[in-house]
Amino acid sequence: MLRAHDVVTLAFGAMIGWSWVLLTGYWVETAGSLGTVLAFLAGGLVIALIGLTYSELAAAMPQAGGEHVYTLRALGPRWSFVCTWALLMAYVNVCLFEAVALPTAIEYLFPEIRLGTLWQVFGADVDLGFVLIGAGSAVLMTLVNLLGIRTAARIQSVATVLILFSGLMLLAGAVSFGETARAEPWIATPATGILIVLIMVPTLLVGFDVIPQSAEEIDLPPNRIGRLLIVSVGLAVAWYGLVSWSVAVALDDAALADTRMATGDAASTLWGHPVAGKLLVLGGIAGILTSWNAFIIGGSRVLYALAHSGQAPAVFGLLHPKHRTPWVGVLAIGVLSCFAPLFGRTVLVWMVNAGSFATMVAYLFVPIAFLVLRSREPGMPRPFRIAWPRTVGVSAVVLAIALLLAFLPGSPAALAWPYEWGMILAWAVLGLVLFACYRPRGDGALRQPRADGTHS
Repeated sequence: MLRAHDVVTLAFGAMIGWSWVLLTGYWVETAGSLGTVLAFLAGGLVIALIGLTYSELAAAMPQAGGEHVYTLRALGPRWSFVCTWALLMAYVNVCLFEAVALPTAIEYLFPEIRLGTLWQVFGADVDLGFVLIGAGSAVLMTLVNLLGIRTAARIQSVATVLILFSGLMLLAGAVSFGETARAEPWIATPATGILIVLIMVPTLLVGFDVIPQSAEEIDLPPNRIGRLLIVSVGLAVAWYGLVSWSVAVALDDAALADTRMATGDAASTLWGHPVAGKLLVLGGIAGILTSWNAFIIGGSRVLYALAHSGQAPAVFGLLHPKHRTPWVGVLAIGVLSCFAPLFGRTVLVWMVNAGSFATMVAYLFVPIAFLVLRSREPGMPRPFRIAWPRTVGVSAVVLAIALLLAFLPGSPAALAWPYEWGMILAWAVLGLVLFACYRPRGDGALRQPRADGTHS
């Protein structure tokens, strides 16, 4: 069972992956130093409002499955499936992203890991060494999660300490040796670059919802679960904003244009020694492991919840007889992660953007479910109750829709066709096939899987 510090490190570690090391230079170049901070504050506000509705629902219904449980009760099985399937895409995308990102991080420390190019995918070399490291790490992360949530939580706690150390080192260097003149321009030209960064924020902050996914494995009063969820979102927004600002005051425009690992180079520049950059990247590697670990936990629990409601093969609802983990879901995500390094680095930004769209689709349904349950079941026990529920719920829905519009054609930040939209459409088709094969019951009731894989 998970304690308070396990819950915070699980959620914070899920939201702090590798993007803060790999993509910070891109954000600052695209939006400007202040523009990047504004993008994270705006995106963080949207996610925080949505997170408030999560907090009340997670405290009221502390069951594994999170969004699936809430939307099933409020909106019925069809819309619940849409929400859950979108969320699963976001979770799986993060796992695949980390499998590709980890070898890139390790190369910064050990350039000799390249063993030879196998082929190219969209202009990016697929190196044998990268494939072996990415796939091998996927096997290791899968094994960790098969051994139980306590094992995964211990690794999460150790890795989070390393992340915090490297981030504080970067921030201390920025305060001591950074120059604000390097942070110009404050807002990039065109200013629409802020919107391009903004649409990435949801997928960067996806992870706080791993808490409700694992609610049945948390040994805390339900009202504390809700509070810790909001705390984790605030910590992640502060982290991304401070890291981006630190990079901006460390590297000027020319240095940003020339770097492949902006955050690591920023640390080296600020402290005047390459060891600082290597320590920073070690923190980034820890971030990859915490994020990857958390989303294997979350994704496998999503599949577990789908199986319980009869919307996925019953085998995903089976628990390991010894470790009590949803082992089939863990294995499925692990196998997909093993294949991800075969597609190279070019797909990384596409994964972030497509996953961000899927995240916002899922997040839109939660405040809707919150408003429906507040109206339909006012007497439901709510250990954690938010003030001004209608204001918070309606604001979360409106802001979620506004952010979704930014992904659509005609927007400066529209998703790319055919690559990013292709990922989304392929996932949607797969979902339609699954939905057709496993039509949910009309009452939307959760069904408990038996040991033989059938449902009661």
